[in-house]
Amino acid sequence: MRLRLTPTNTTFFDLLAESAQLLVGGADLLGRMLGAERAERKAIAGELRDAEHVADEATHAIMRKLNQTFVTPFDRHDIYGLASGLDDCMDYMEEAADLIVLYKIGTLPPRVDQQVDVLRRCAEVTAEAMPRLRAMQDLSDYWVEINRLENEADKSYRKLLAEMFNGSMDPVDLMKLKDVVDALEGAADAFERVANLVETIALKES
Repeated sequence: MRLRLTPTNTTFFDLLAESAQLLVGGADLLGRMLGAERAERKAIAGELRDAEHVADEATHAIMRKLNQTFVTPFDRHDIYGLASGLDDCMDYMEEAADLIVLYKIGTLPPRVDQQVDVLRRCAEVTAEAMPRLRAMQDLSDYWVEINRLENEADKSYRKLLAEMFNGSMDPVDLMKLKDVVDALEGAADAFERVANLVETIALKES
């Protein structure tokens, strides 16, 4: 761990952990939405939209603190990257839920459930890891697991695309569904970007 000779503001660790914990709630809402009746989806999407607004405010709180703090616990550019990356994860999940409602999509393929299950696990693992930034220890299992989950998400995404483009779907329904699964894939990629940044920070601070 790099020695610092000046005091640092540790509030960032709490704020980042709070942002990551919000992702668990967002992923749970997304899972609930898939299992809900079509008539119930709008209300759940509204809850997820509210959760996304709370996550935005948590991100803004980190940015405000960053602008007010002279000495940060680690590189301020990396703090900005983590805050933005966590926000991206929520944005993609909220986008997928919103599209399901806006496009009035009915039954979703089972592999969409698999995508969301991966996102729920990504959110849980990320929320468990963020508090460990304070000590910069025991983080390698986190980025290894996120990488594994993202690979799982990629495989599910490719298989889902193959099923969608087998010629059995109406072209308009196909385009609608592809927007949704692309947003879910974007969320998985965003979780991996956060994990990659954590690995970079840990290497810098070691």
